[in-house]
Amino acid sequence: WPSVPALLSPPCPCRVSSVLNRDGKQFGKKHMFDSSEETCWNSDQGTCQWVTLDFPRPVKVSQLHIQFQGGFSSRLCTLEGCRAGEELVKISQLYPQDSHAMQISFATFQVEETVLDKLKITFENSTDFFGRIVVYHLGVLGERL
Repeated sequence: WPSVPALLSPPCPCRVSSVLNRDGKQFGKKHMFDSSEETCWNSDQGTCQWVTLDFPRPVKVSQLHIQFQGGFSSRLCTLEGCRAGEELVKISQLYPQDSHAMQISFATFQVEETVLDKLKITFENSTDFFGRIVVYHLGVLGERL
């Protein structure tokens, strides 16, 4: 695969729908970006968990990398994006596998011509009965403009 630069670097401009037991120290969003196999973001229960990324300057996204905990993944992920000050618009839908393997989506969504300042990933159909999502790694690759 061609080398594509990562668009996320700590501290990540990120918000999440919830954190398990509100314990950000143990299960917070920062753990999606720390490259540790031992830590993760763990959502609380409920339908439609999400992650929003606010980029400091416009980007063109080409790849999305995500690693779930098996049994706590999403059958359907909806990607939405927009420019600063605009409303989110649907870009694509992804159908991850329920496994612990790194899920890599290479240009399966049309973003080549889409310039974004914000990206929202909605986990619409959790494989967990209570709607929890567990993400060990989230990576967004593309081009800074």
